[in-house]
Amino acid sequence: MTSVLVTGGLGYIGSELLAQLLADERVDEVRVLDNLSMSSPRNLFGTGLNARDGYVFHRGDVRNYGDVEAAMGGADAVVHLAAITGADSTHDRREETVAVNLDGTRNVLTAAGKFDVDNVVLASSCNIYGRAASRNITEETEPDPLNPYAETKHASESLLRERMTEHGFDATALRMATNYGYSPGVRFNLVVNRFVFRGLTDRPLTVYGDGTNWRPFIHVRDAARAYKHAALQPAQWDELIYNVGANDANYQISEIAGLVRDELGTALDITYLRDEHPGPSYHVNFDRIGRTGYAPEITLRDGINELAAKFTAIHDDTHDRALPTRPA
Repeated sequence: MTSVLVTGGLGYIGSELLAQLLADERVDEVRVLDNLSMSSPRNLFGTGLNARDGYVFHRGDVRNYGDVEAAMGGADAVVHLAAITGADSTHDRREETVAVNLDGTRNVLTAAGKFDVDNVVLASSCNIYGRAASRNITEETEPDPLNPYAETKHASESLLRERMTEHGFDATALRMATNYGYSPGVRFNLVVNRFVFRGLTDRPLTVYGDGTNWRPFIHVRDAARAYKHAALQPAQWDELIYNVGANDANYQISEIAGLVRDELGTALDITYLRDEHPGPSYHVNFDRIGRTGYAPEITLRDGINELAAKFTAIHDDTHDRALPTRPA
């Protein structure tokens, strides 16, 4: 039986991961550390929290080492998700991004070493590849981070490598594809989620640049499954770094807009802001992760349709919610 600490556990991926961990008989206890700055206790509603014992919530901040230490004691494995996200927005939040994403990771790894945690799983991102020309980006491709979010994720991987050697715990960094899909802590500033929401409210789908930039995509439930798999079965994850996604789930942003329009079955306008910078572009190879026994299960088309059904069901609640002006 395993005790798992999830930092940022009430966030987009975390709230889905909690549901999966709470449903897993191998897990004896789930601990959560979250400061509620970008999440809400309401995100617990879909996690199965009331279905079983063994849940401990710590309200605290990864920037405060004392908070991290208080949550860490007794944990066998840690999934470190807490971070400033929304890569493009971090240009205006560099100091805060470094403090949370890098200094916070340092605190988590220090506490993990102090309490002899067996396994640490770090949330990283394919965003660290920047604008790579290759159509076959592997874990050996040299990262080219273009924003503070990507810079801090890359630096955190180096810190993880250093501390795993120092403390002797198992460690894995998951370079996650761009997430989409519904979770208890759903985000609306991710491109697929935002396109679906805009489509359901009869607004044009706005594409920055010419739409030719590449991104790999992964459903949030599949992302959470990867974190759970790495946390509970570390022997099958024998490399430090893994790209997480599927080879057939690399799409150009213009394709995403077209797929959303097709699946919603409406004559939506797609607007191209060609003078706007489209952000990173990366077409990623996911062969390595196949050797772990993990594979994504949900297709983009299925995820779009599920989002549409969920958003339609809660339309009155979400219609007036303020959305960011630009998708991540």
